[in-house]
Parts: sequence; C-alpha cells; structure tokens
Amino acid sequence: MSERVVLAYSGGLDTSVAIGWIAEETGAEVVAVAVDLGQGGEDLETIRRRALDCGAVDAVVADARDEFADDYCLPALRANALYMDRYPLVSALSRPLIVKHLAEAARRHGATTVAHGCTGKGNDQVRFEVGIGALAPHLEVIAPVRDYAWTREKAIAWAEERNLPIDVTRKSPYSVDQNVWGRAVETGFLEDIWNAPVEDVYSYTLDPAEPRDPDELVLTFDQGRPVAIDGETVTVLQAVQELNRRAGAHGVGRLDLVEDRLVGIKSREVYEAPGAIALITAHQELENVTLERDLARFKRQVEQRWGELVYDGLWFSPLKHALDSFIDDTQRHVSGEIRLVLHGGRAVVTGRRSEESLYDFNLATYDEGDSFDQSSAKGFVHLWGLPSKIAAKRDSIT
Repeated sequence: MSERVVLAYSGGLDTSVAIGWIAEETGAEVVAVAVDLGQGGEDLETIRRRALDCGAVDAVVADARDEFADDYCLPALRANALYMDRYPLVSALSRPLIVKHLAEAARRHGATTVAHGCTGKGNDQVRFEVGIGALAPHLEVIAPVRDYAWTREKAIAWAEERNLPIDVTRKSPYSVDQNVWGRAVETGFLEDIWNAPVEDVYSYTLDPAEPRDPDELVLTFDQGRPVAIDGETVTVLQAVQELNRRAGAHGVGRLDLVEDRLVGIKSREVYEAPGAIALITAHQELENVTLERDLARFKRQVEQRWGELVYDGLWFSPLKHALDSFIDDTQRHVSGEIRLVLHGGRAVVTGRRSEESLYDFNLATYDEGDSFDQSSAKGFVHLWGLPSKIAAKRDSIT
C-alpha cells in the first residue's frame, strides 16, 4: 500500500484542492475525514462524495454531534468558559475532537501523516498540531495553505486546471466557522474595526431590536448538566439546539470582539452563540446558589485558566486534565432549576430553586422570622478589621 495522508476535510475549496495537491506533491494517497459537529450546511454524504471525486482514495464522515456536546460543550459549560470573559470557545472546542478523529483515521488507514487547511496567522494550526502531537506524536503534519502560501486565487486556478467538481466562483465576503456551540465570522469589511456588523453577518440569531414577545423558560440541571427544558427531558445536544433556536430568535449571544490571538496579533471576530450564552448564564446563576463562597471564588480563577488553555490548543495538556478534575468536583451540588427570560438580545435569570441551595431564607430575611444573630456581628467586624486598624496606626506615626 502506498503512503497515506489523512486530511481534515471541510468540503470547501482549500481542502478539496489539497486532496489532489498532496497526492501530486508527495505521491501519497489521501484519506479525507469530515466531522459533523452540528454545523449544518451540506449533507455529509454530499461532502464524502465530493472528496472522492476530488481524488481521495477514501472519505470518512463521522456524526460526532452528541460526542461534541457531551465531551466538549458540557465541560465548557461546567467551566463557564468565556475567553477574555466573552468568547464561548466556539472554534477552539471543536478542534480537539476533529484531531481525535484524525488520529483514529490515521491508525485505521495506516497513515504516517495528517494534513489540515489552516493558515499561518490563525490559532487553529496550533490546535491541530499540538493536539496531534499529544495523541499521535509519531505522525507528521503538513499544512499546504500555510506552508506553501496558497491564496484563494491560486486555489481556484489549480481547481480549474484540473476540472475539480467544486464551485470555485461563489465567494463569501466572510470566513465562517460554525458548529452547534456557535458561529464565528471574520475577514472582509469586518477587518476594519470601525465598521459595524451588518445583518447579513448573522445566521444563528435574529435582530434583537425587532419587536417580539419575551420567551420564558425553565432549565433543569443535574450536577451541572442540563437535563430538561420546561420539564421535558433533553440530552446536552438537544439542550444546545433548543436554546440556539429559542435564544437565537431573540438575538441572544451576539458578540463583536477584538481578541488576542495565540500567534500574537489582535483579530476582530463576530460571534453568535445563543445556546451557549443562555446555558452559561443559567449555569453561573445556579452555581451562585449552590457553591460555597471560597470555592466559587477559586473556581472563577480556574475557569479563566481553563478557557485560556482550550483557546491556546492545550486541550490534552496535564494542567487542563487536572483542572477538569477540580471542576468536576465542584459540580456535585449544582442541581436545580433556573428560570430565564429571553428578550431583546439578553438572557435574564428571574428565578432559581435547588434542593442543594445554600440560600437560607430565615438567615437572609429582614422581616419577622429572622434567625440571624445580629449581636454576634459586632465582634466579627472588630476582628475582621483589626489588621487594617493596626497597620493604619503604624502608618500614621511614620
């Protein structure tokens, strides 16, 4: 059998051209791997057929929607993962799962090399290659777009010369990456950071300024996992899909962010993640009710680091693995219900209840039935402020 290269295949121009280019340049056979992460668009069988028509010796298509939701989106939800406090890791979450399927395909097909279509300016090249290095360090990696400075014009010319069965005339002004957790849009006129996004940028969300009635719903969580919406049992995938639909209808989850890329440049990205933002909002509020104060404070530090590790392509790192264990432990009591109102681009919590709640009405109330012993507060306040008081006396003398 000839040498084989496993290619991460999207069905688009660059990766379709890469099939024949890799075969010509290296003499290897190319196996295309496409992974369904709930991104919608073309049917997987259509994509598989195109890969074969472009010269792949085999094309693997994997329906990984539930796997993505359970093993990647759920950990991000339990970590309340928001890079730079805003971005819910739409693309970053998908790459380690794609890498996993690439490594498995390479093993099955006896491949010695994997390939991807990333550029040299983005984060994804790091996520793919560091991930491959962690799961299958014996594999070589090639990146034709980055390593050989492909442009769209070059790719179109290459496809036309060889009569590849792909539409090379249609050009979107944007670069789009999407999955069930959200949608990322960049390039085109968005590269001028003074330009406001226009409505045709968006696909998962409707204009939040358009008048419509609010949508109220109740989310049920069990140990940090969403398990029901309005009393109807759901899987994690179904929860994200339903919140994408209902929160998206109210424009929830639109983000316009100039973010710090791993490669050292700032990049303007427009995101829509209605389901992710609604779920994280609800989950954070349930944690406010069920997590002890110091644990909650420390978890917020862990959440930031967890998000940075995932963004930076270190999903398989020892630190990420250790933080996963910590976060899993924090979720033991994160069970209960959150009422959300979706309206005008926002997901607003209006109610919370949990059998694991640390909220004690009798301690909190100022009305009759108050069980808090206010007389004990005087000594507490004195001792709490004592170090500052002593330091202030010293400083006033010097």
